[in-house]
Amino acid sequence: MTRNRPIPTIKPEDADYIRSLMIHEDDQILVFNKPSGLAVQTAGGRGQSLDFLLWAFAKSNGKRPRLVHRIDSGTSGVLVVARTQPAAAFLSDQFAKRTLSKTYTALISGRLPDTNEGTAATPLRKVPSDRGGREKMIAAKPGEKGAQSAQTHWRILSRTESHALIEASPVTGRMHQIRAHMAELGVPILGDRIYGAGKLSAARLMLHAARLDLRHPDGMPLAFEAPLPEDFLAECRSAGLKA
Repeated sequence: MTRNRPIPTIKPEDADYIRSLMIHEDDQILVFNKPSGLAVQTAGGRGQSLDFLLWAFAKSNGKRPRLVHRIDSGTSGVLVVARTQPAAAFLSDQFAKRTLSKTYTALISGRLPDTNEGTAATPLRKVPSDRGGREKMIAAKPGEKGAQSAQTHWRILSRTESHALIEASPVTGRMHQIRAHMAELGVPILGDRIYGAGKLSAARLMLHAARLDLRHPDGMPLAFEAPLPEDFLAECRSAGLKA
């Protein structure tokens, strides 16, 4: 999609790797099941990231797929990429106008809510992170400088006294929104090094982008799903939860 750019050399094993993550391909979009630990993008474009590996799909004139959607490095699951400029504009418009639907699965722990579903609507604002990373989100008062409206619907799928498997559907798309809202509720996501106990609770962030409902650039409604990875299922079993 970017013209007259030199094409970096992609090792055959890296090209095979990025293709192994693909769950859908057509002439306008690509959809991947991103593993936890693979960054979507890195500072300065250096180092391995999904964005860098997209060079495996570059054309000879330097045009390549473009990111329109991002999830945290530690988050696994569905991620869509545009292959053409019109497709990128079409998908970006859906993200901006919130006309698509994102569904996540997460493992949380703490003093669980008495109810099995609800909506977190605490506004959030960015502050420098004191636990790794450049920024984090904290609760803010409505109208406070830097406050951004944020809304996350959540539903408990399975629970014990101290742990739960939840489905979370963010209405807005703020940075770390689900992570910050769960921490604000007193039930941080397992493995969250910024908002929770980090590796003391799980080896990685137990947040999975399970489903993405959107309209294809040709107008057709589509839904893409990624099954829970084995490490996530193992953590469920360890906590006594049904996945």
